[in-house]
Amino acid sequence: MNITKEQIDDLNAVVKVAISKEDYQDKVDQILKDYRKQANIPGFRKGQVPMGLIKKQYGKAVLVDEVNKLLQDNLNKYLTEEKLDVLGNPLPKQQDNFDWENDNLAFEFELGLAPSFEVNLKTKKAVTQYKIVADKKMIDEQVERIQKQYGKLVSKTEVGKNDEVTGTFVNEAEDINNKTTIEVSKLKAKKAIDALLGKKVGDAVSISTKGLFKEDYLLSSALGISRDKADKLNTEVTFTIEEINEREPAKLDQELFDKLFGKDNVKSEKELKERIKEDSEKQFEQQSDQKLLNDITEKLIDETKFDLPAEFLRKWIQVSGEKMLSDDEAKEEFERSEKGLRYQLIEGKIIQENNLQVQFEELKEFAKGFIKSQMAQYGHMDPKDEELEGIAARVLGNQDEVRRLSEQLMSQKLLDLYKEKANLKVKEVSYDDFIKEAYS
Repeated sequence: MNITKEQIDDLNAVVKVAISKEDYQDKVDQILKDYRKQANIPGFRKGQVPMGLIKKQYGKAVLVDEVNKLLQDNLNKYLTEEKLDVLGNPLPKQQDNFDWENDNLAFEFELGLAPSFEVNLKTKKAVTQYKIVADKKMIDEQVERIQKQYGKLVSKTEVGKNDEVTGTFVNEAEDINNKTTIEVSKLKAKKAIDALLGKKVGDAVSISTKGLFKEDYLLSSALGISRDKADKLNTEVTFTIEEINEREPAKLDQELFDKLFGKDNVKSEKELKERIKEDSEKQFEQQSDQKLLNDITEKLIDETKFDLPAEFLRKWIQVSGEKMLSDDEAKEEFERSEKGLRYQLIEGKIIQENNLQVQFEELKEFAKGFIKSQMAQYGHMDPKDEELEGIAARVLGNQDEVRRLSEQLMSQKLLDLYKEKANLKVKEVSYDDFIKEAYS
């Protein structure tokens, strides 16, 4: 067997593979002998079928199969040994009137080669790194929510503006019949608020669905219908009151602090607010980090210029899926995937040049940290290391989980690298301002 490469240009090459009869004949003969031993053909005893008949029935199929195996194995070996960085897979060139009866067979494969380029993390324009701070308004609102969540319900005889009202929404024409609890303070429509205030258990009021709540998403759960239907709904519903309660806020005392954070970890309202600020900003950091990662990705794609073997990739996309695509479909798919492919190449180069590898021990520690944070959400604040080790071992026994955690760990490594080396400008903002700037 002989393999040679013809360089077409910087991004395209053709590999030629010459296979002689000596490369495949012994293997083909052995397989046909095995077929003969097992063949059941009417008129012949098992194992006594003439070899000529076996060759006539199976010879070409076996030959094609063995040659294809040779091609695949040796072509992959050649690409590895020659250190050719290819995109997609080699594409066999169409050969009209190919003669499988020839002793010497020749094949050609098109290659799309990865481009040569440099990545500069010091982008021309600085990328904003947001530092989200929990301001006084946010902290006070969080304290209020905690007091409300852990407060107690006090029964009322009449609906007041701060009450929670349980009742049933009904509209037969729209197939609505849903028992729910609504907070008067979350209503937006003045007519609805006026209709409810002062009402008692057993009273029924007619309410318009249009603009009923301050937050539109609340309507679908209140009426027990889909969000799509709720967004389009503009009708009257009857709300029959069954229960009226006022939620008395919980006192900011040691009992509440211990319930929230464990015994004696927080001992005053001041410490509570400091803890809320710390925990909130830690959560915000995840959002700002993701925003930073996305923004740097976009900036690197925009500023790192290189060509791709576009024609080859379109042809490869055309034939590599479950079904053959048309020329137009392949072109559209290439255009959709080009940006992602460019970043894969950029990211691969960054990982290689900065030696960012995921080692098993650090993956295990990363998994343990992830597991610990998950357990904390369910109140298990201080798990033992052997418990974490056991869970991590089970998690890392699942290849899908290994791949997912490895991707997350690599993203963290890239983020740490960007924070150290990229052209960044830090900007402190409140959470509301971050949402406005980042997603407007």
